[in-house]
Amino acid sequence: MDPEPMPVIAWVESPLQLVGVAEWAAAHRRRVPIAGRLTPHMAETSDELVARGALFGRREPYWGIPWNLLARHGHWLIGDGFSGQFRLAVAVLRPRRITFLDDGANALAFADAVTDARPFARPGVDERARSRVVVPFARERLLRCARAGGIDFFTAFEFGASRVGELADRGIAVRRHAFEWTRRTARAFITTTHGRILLGSARPGDGLMPLAEYLDWVRREAADAPLTYLPHRRETDEQLRMVAAIPGVVLSRPALPVEMLLAGAIERLEILTLPSSTTTTLPLVLRGSRSAIRTETAARVAVDGGAA
Repeated sequence: MDPEPMPVIAWVESPLQLVGVAEWAAAHRRRVPIAGRLTPHMAETSDELVARGALFGRREPYWGIPWNLLARHGHWLIGDGFSGQFRLAVAVLRPRRITFLDDGANALAFADAVTDARPFARPGVDERARSRVVVPFARERLLRCARAGGIDFFTAFEFGASRVGELADRGIAVRRHAFEWTRRTARAFITTTHGRILLGSARPGDGLMPLAEYLDWVRREAADAPLTYLPHRRETDEQLRMVAAIPGVVLSRPALPVEMLLAGAIERLEILTLPSSTTTTLPLVLRGSRSAIRTETAARVAVDGGAA
């Protein structure tokens, strides 16, 4: 008889991470309770996933570290391995098993951090001294857990043979998914702009791109033909007001991850985007459709904007 699986808990903080939990639960046929951080669109995404049949157990919203919940569960599903709160929790509580879900493209950076290919820090972030202090303790705990076969990744991203090999050398397995459950349970989606969609970006608010250049890009695309604008969950209200004022833009605010929305597309989509994790996730979500994704680099946007 197979041993009883250890109790599992998902500790997540973004809608995409919630989708990852739904995919893991479906793949393993296990009901998973959720400790969800109170960030934008988490409640709406969680409710919609449950309505579609996600195998979620009790869902509890949290700020900070859910110490009691984590202590009662030996297996953690974690959305953000770079989180300072996660590092502290793993160093203190020492779970027996950890599965890392996707936190956008940071899944690749985190895998490299575990194998010493890059620093154990979120890319592009200058961490506080207090966060750095706990890094050696967290990393040692992760490596010790890995040597016991207790660490794995559940991801939609292609890690590549070299990275997978480096992880395997440390006892860490990688299992991929292609949003099978998300596609199977998708609801119908159709735009009012003949399938033309522009995915919003938080780059201007993050200081990675001048707002004027970003708005020029949206303006040029909308001048070609009307488009539906799907905001990024971290876009500022000011940026969205400016976008909504552009002729040809239909602003839609569904409060769900684009992966969940577009999996149910019933028309051919033309999707316009800047570089982001969606260039990996959406081809999987739209597999088998006639949809096309056009990724515009920030450099190209700047050049075109200067020439306009």
